Amino acid sequence: MGYGFNGGFGGANIQNLMRQAQRMQAEMEEKKAQLDVTEFRASVGGGMVEVVMMGNRTIKSLTIKPEVVDPDDVEMLQDLVISAVNDALNQIAKAEKESMPQVPGM
Repeated sequence: MGYGFNGGFGGANIQNLMRQAQRMQAEMEEKKAQLDVTEFRASVGGGMVEVVMMGNRTIKSLTIKPEVVDPDDVEMLQDLVISAVNDALNQIAKAEKESMPQVPGM
């Protein structure tokens, strides 16, 4: 009895697996493209600092209310900006994880 490519796990099964992998790749690319143009908004300090970041991790806008600008407390403003940017980045990471298909073993 020979174990060739004519039965069992033969060529047809490999072709099916390749087609399935290509479909999954196309689906992932489409979802990534959709995420790239999605806006993620993060607001901190009671709305004193707001950042709008695109899914491709570029900042679209940064709004700082004048009343939060205190020359004697620049560190607070820096912390608010960092917090808003990190919040937007975390939203993007969560959306990526939720929208991408789960691949077993990864």
